[in-house]
Amino acid sequence: MSELKMGPIQIPDDWDDNGILLFEEFCTFIHTPQRTVRDWKQRCIGPRWWKFNGNGRLYTTVGELRRFLTPIGAGSDR
Repeated sequence: MSELKMGPIQIPDDWDDNGILLFEEFCTFIHTPQRTVRDWKQRCIGPRWWKFNGNGRLYTTVGELRRFLTPIGAGSDR
């Protein structure tokens, strides 16, 4: 049986920060069950979410994904 190796999630450099990721795409990208991400959303953990036209499907942006995946303190000038 082969061993599953997980590494850090890498966002392609050519993805624009204003690009849209649907809820399902976000969950797939970070390898996390939708149920878990819904729980995070209810507890205000993770990226900010919006709805199309205020009542449609949930989405976030690539910029929010980058913010979410950046370790606390990384990129700080201290």
